[in-house]
Amino acid sequence: MAKTVLVTGASAGIGKATAILLAQNGYNVYGAARRTEKTHDLSSYGIKPIALDVTSEESIVNCVKQITNEAGTIDILVNNAGFGSSGAVEDLSIDDARYQLDVNLFGAMRLTQLVLPQMRANKWGKIVNISSIGGKVAFPLAGWYHASKFALEALSDSLRMEVNQFGIDVIVIEPGGIKSEWADISNEKMTAVSGHTAYKDMVASTQKATTNLALPEPIVIAKLIKEGIEAKRPKTRYVGGYGAKPILFLRKILPDTLFQKVILSQTKG
Repeated sequence: MAKTVLVTGASAGIGKATAILLAQNGYNVYGAARRTEKTHDLSSYGIKPIALDVTSEESIVNCVKQITNEAGTIDILVNNAGFGSSGAVEDLSIDDARYQLDVNLFGAMRLTQLVLPQMRANKWGKIVNISSIGGKVAFPLAGWYHASKFALEALSDSLRMEVNQFGIDVIVIEPGGIKSEWADISNEKMTAVSGHTAYKDMVASTQKATTNLALPEPIVIAKLIKEGIEAKRPKTRYVGGYGAKPILFLRKILPDTLFQKVILSQTKG
């Protein structure tokens, strides 16, 4: 029987590309999103749209319950829902910071908690957490986003060691730059939060450095996700997208102070 997959954040970008690719390859796919009006076209690919707000316990529970009632189980969970709440640490409100963690971290982990019992019973399952190179490398003006992704990486590693005994794999995907609405939303937030503060010059330089980049399409990451869930012994991490491998390589070989100079050279006002 076809494996049942729940892909969160399926209304656009990586989530949408992943849902379509998996459906085209015989998976039984549920595409979840808060903005359900943007998921209507998924039905033409055989994907079942489903409402999900990852910041709402009721919504999370109802989503998992509906899928298990209809399909019997969730075999693969792709925790993709997320966004970047940009702005200087000094400027971004703690309420915004909490919401960033609610979406990018706690929502993903709550879904994971709910799907694990059935995966353990089946002695098979895949948890795919969409992190970022920003889960390994921190840039200025995105501190709380990085905090959410660093934490997601740590929890993924702990979880992997806990559930391996039950035949469950935990896979981390670390995209670099990808063509999507994510960057535009992040830059708009950065401007609103810090574009008129002491950090305004850094904001302007950062936006200049990240404008008009030749970013690859989300299908690049969707293919990595498919590779990971179909591997008999998947890697713990898969990396792809604009600048991902070079940036992670530099982070690995350079001391902190030198790497920081490299980053700041791109963001000086």
